[in-house]
Amino acid sequence: MTMWVFGYGSLVWNPGFEVQERVIASLSGYHRSFCMRSIHHRGTDENPGLVLALDEAKDIVCRGVGLSVATEKQDEVLAYLRERELISSAYLEKFLDIELSDGRRVEAVTYVVDPYHVQYCGGLALEEQARIIAQAVGGRGPNTEYLFNTTAHLNELGIMDEDLEWLVDRVRNLNG
Repeated sequence: MTMWVFGYGSLVWNPGFEVQERVIASLSGYHRSFCMRSIHHRGTDENPGLVLALDEAKDIVCRGVGLSVATEKQDEVLAYLRERELISSAYLEKFLDIELSDGRRVEAVTYVVDPYHVQYCGGLALEEQARIIAQAVGGRGPNTEYLFNTTAHLNELGIMDEDLEWLVDRVRNLNG
């Protein structure tokens, strides 16, 4: 059976593994938002940044990409994803049904935020998100780079996210 991964943030533009097939996909019951404080990749303990996470919500759909993995690489990719995504246990690994743009429904490894984790910060106003993103830097670089790359790559795929667009404009304005 083919292993699928649902990408909605940096996995869209930087999966870190060989992708066999890449298809626009939708996940029901979750939305993409900057609802997790980043103390490793895009911020520090002293100056946390923000990263995108899937936050559960009724009657909503998140558009992203389904990424398939070659059978012989599945164990290796799953180990890599767990090391990357579960670094602080703020994400929960779930196997959720996604709908691919060609009509197929597949189960995908999906990383969703744990709303009870100390790094969870759902509900932050967009202005506060912009101010945090504008100045935070972590082990993988500036928080702005994460925002700009994710938004640009989603746009290239025809996936528009109004909140991300607003944040890009505001962060650029804050950083002059």
